[in-house]
Amino acid sequence: MQSLVHLLQETQDGPQVFKLSIYFRDAIKYSKTIVSLGRGGGALYYMAWLLEHAYPADELMPLTCRGRVRGREPSRGDVDDALGKFSLTLIDTLDTLVVLNKTKEFEDAVKNVIKDVNLDNDIVVSVFETNIRVLGGLLGGHSVAIMLKEKGEYMQWYSGELLHMAKQLGYKLLPAFNTTSGLPYPRVNLKFGLRSPEARTGTETDTCTACAGTLILEFAALSRFTGTSIFEEYARKALDFLWEKRQRNSNLVGVTINIHTGDWVRKDSGVGAGIDSYYEYLLKAYVLLGDDRFLERFNTHYDAIMRYISQPPLLLDVHIHKPMLNARTWMDSLLAFFPGLQVLKGDIRPAIETHEMLYQVIKKHNFLPEAFTTDFRVHWAQHPLRPEFAESTYFLYKATGDPYYLEVGKTLIENLNKYARVPCGFAAMKDVRTGSHEDRMDSFFLAEMFKYLYLLFADKEDMVFDIEDYIFTTEAHLLPLWLSTTNQTMSKKNTVMEDRNGFAHLSCVKLEESFGSGPKPPLRARDFMASNPEHLEILKKMGVSLIHLKDGRVQLVQHAIQAASSLDAEDGLRFMQEMIELSSQQQKEQQLPPRAVQIVSHPFFGRVVLTAGPAQFGMDLSKHNTRGFVATSKPYNGCSEITNPEAVKEKIALMQRGQCMFAEKARNIQKAGAIGGIVIDDNEGSSSDTAPLFQMAGDGKNTDDIKIPMLFLFNKEGNIILDAIREYESVEVLLSDKAKDRDLEMENMDQKSSENDSHKQRPEETSASQDLSLASQEPEGEESSDVTHLDSLSPVDADSDSISISNQESCITEIHEANVQETESTELDNQPQEQSQTETDSSSNVNWDNKVQPMESILADWNEDIEAFEMMEKDEL
Repeated sequence: MQSLVHLLQETQDGPQVFKLSIYFRDAIKYSKTIVSLGRGGGALYYMAWLLEHAYPADELMPLTCRGRVRGREPSRGDVDDALGKFSLTLIDTLDTLVVLNKTKEFEDAVKNVIKDVNLDNDIVVSVFETNIRVLGGLLGGHSVAIMLKEKGEYMQWYSGELLHMAKQLGYKLLPAFNTTSGLPYPRVNLKFGLRSPEARTGTETDTCTACAGTLILEFAALSRFTGTSIFEEYARKALDFLWEKRQRNSNLVGVTINIHTGDWVRKDSGVGAGIDSYYEYLLKAYVLLGDDRFLERFNTHYDAIMRYISQPPLLLDVHIHKPMLNARTWMDSLLAFFPGLQVLKGDIRPAIETHEMLYQVIKKHNFLPEAFTTDFRVHWAQHPLRPEFAESTYFLYKATGDPYYLEVGKTLIENLNKYARVPCGFAAMKDVRTGSHEDRMDSFFLAEMFKYLYLLFADKEDMVFDIEDYIFTTEAHLLPLWLSTTNQTMSKKNTVMEDRNGFAHLSCVKLEESFGSGPKPPLRARDFMASNPEHLEILKKMGVSLIHLKDGRVQLVQHAIQAASSLDAEDGLRFMQEMIELSSQQQKEQQLPPRAVQIVSHPFFGRVVLTAGPAQFGMDLSKHNTRGFVATSKPYNGCSEITNPEAVKEKIALMQRGQCMFAEKARNIQKAGAIGGIVIDDNEGSSSDTAPLFQMAGDGKNTDDIKIPMLFLFNKEGNIILDAIREYESVEVLLSDKAKDRDLEMENMDQKSSENDSHKQRPEETSASQDLSLASQEPEGEESSDVTHLDSLSPVDADSDSISISNQESCITEIHEANVQETESTELDNQPQEQSQTETDSSSNVNWDNKVQPMESILADWNEDIEAFEMMEKDEL
């Protein structure tokens, strides 16, 4: 471990302060904890929280220090398909404990899994995620358990209980293979399978290539451990079918395939989301199983990848039928695994080149964004602490011995410590540009990231077993290489079964451009007001209905068959087209990125960063930051003269959303002497995790008189500040364009605050990243009793709310930027803020948790970006 000790000595905090590499020794605690992350003796503090709040939940929520239980938290869409109420993180991390030489803790963890985990829950789960995380976790745990038992010190009581659970789970996944193609359904009900009415799944028609092609390692290992051949047979059939359906001229596969016909639904091809682990498992199946056919198939695909997709050092998607034509100009973060696979293949030089390209992106943004452009700009700004780059770094160091990769690992560790560490673990980055967090720590962070970074620095004597005797699955679980010598009589016939994939794609019809040149509808989009009964009657006549959503957004849905006549139906389509064009125009006019609220005092000391919506008025936080203590205004809505000016003077005032416009609130607290304002959503339970951010617009008047900064927080994030105030009288926050360093920066600012007034504005560098977004405006007057948050909409030059526009027989599609404004007697709704922008094409992001489709996708490349990001969410999130 000398190399690890050397790196620890180089870090600035000194040995007495917790380092991430020390987490690797003490991170995953036994008994009823999922994760224990802490600073020195503080680890016991975190364990106490986890004992009380996390176990036996599937995941830890690191910001709120509680377990994530499916059904209790707001749905995150397909991301939640990984959760099955089976203590996901604990199972996913079993073999990591042994890698970290925590054998006693591993033994206790296994006992808890055996005692507490139920695999017979009435819940629909992802076949892909359950296979790689849970089945793989149980098999990896069994592999190291029998290894420890053979050594004679630990696990002497173990009699294959984890393997028995793995076999039980394998049988629960088998109904998914009851298809005509041999490809598995994407989802299955653990208790009821597929066919029964209680199953609530089994209607899907397509799946991603990786979803169907990432089964062979776990299923073959299960067959060879148990002697039950059916699992390996089914996994082989799925791989055989995908191989037969490759595009024969290019030898590439698409991203999505119809499970009934075998037709490619998405014909773009790359090495990232939707395909990645299919290639990985072909090569690793050869290593584990010794079947030359898998190597031949991999080599055929690899030659095609290097001929068409590899454009050193880039890896760009192409069309399978026209492989010389690029399908996009950006890359997703999941392709970061590919240099590691190239090492396994023995092709080192291109692995080094691509890895270095990815490292430059990380050095620019601290983390690898979910998607980035060829000139390293952010395309999708999230980073859920993915481990693929660390994986490739480990394999390159193993292959080359170059200490440069230790420096790369050191950078990863420092960035995780500095930007992602929060009170109860490590939080995913909601936006790498602002440093804002998401209350999320996926199980793969402990199963893979910890494992690969520890192994990167570990010396051979630090390991209790020889890691070279095992192969890593795509989730970094350990399967012993001796399985290749286990005799299996595999069926040679191609029994194919019927399959459907269930990653419910949005397939919405793009409105014909010809509508824009026809006669104008009786109601123009720019004149539309939702509060006008006459306008609503006209919409009804045109077959357009207005739907108010629970989270405050509004949908416009057009069904031609509901129109009064065919001419009215055409008018409705033209109206929808005008709304789209008008929204697009507004979108281009307002492009403010999200902001950050960083709690720099008790209880987080800069470790928690809240994602905040910006305002189109007041101080520009990209040029000046504001730091100060917070105080609640009276009245709390801030809609009249502040009655406690002594409390808010020289402080940042907290106000509740509602009753009046945002600009009016700002003027009232500014008059009372406040140096800034935070508006907290009054919609109970709203969160930036599940709802799109929006901008606060002015009141249609000149807002140059407003000099203080204003930010908006959803209810969940706002309550974090309110809870801190209840516990500590004085809570200090930093309003900025992005999070500042949590260590030295906070210390420096504390020193400055002793010399200067801590409430003065501080100039900071301007954010280089800009986001696409639309303004929201809070209306004047009392709320309507009929509709929550949004019931009147008005013309163009003011605020706009999310509108969902749909034409006949297309799905309902929510448009983030629409031509609507709240006026009298309503409260304004959320305005979504796009997560990414490129200077050339302003590509939009998509909030998949709410099935929201952005404006740019409708007007530009409707299918490509939607399906690509969908597949990312469904592939490995």
